Amino acid sequence: MPTTSGQSPRSAMGNAPRVCPSNIQPLLQSILATLADLDLVHETEVAIVRNSTADEWLKQSVIRRLKERHRERRAPYVRQLAAVEERIRALAA
Repeated sequence: MPTTSGQSPRSAMGNAPRVCPSNIQPLLQSILATLADLDLVHETEVAIVRNSTADEWLKQSVIRRLKERHRERRAPYVRQLAAVEERIRALAA
């Protein structure tokens, strides 16, 4: 997004108040960190399976199960993230 006179997007908005109360930011960071950890574990597990000497059909089967487990493990955190984002939007309104 272009800004005038070389201002950053934040300074171009003026002195808008922060919409995150002090208790929301740590919660948001915690949720995002947990999601990142889950993603890293999943990617590592998939890489291990892909690099294994197992038959391709078995690799694909295991990877499908890993993907499903990954979606299931992420789901509560994604819902929690959506709730926090909604809370932030409500505070900004």
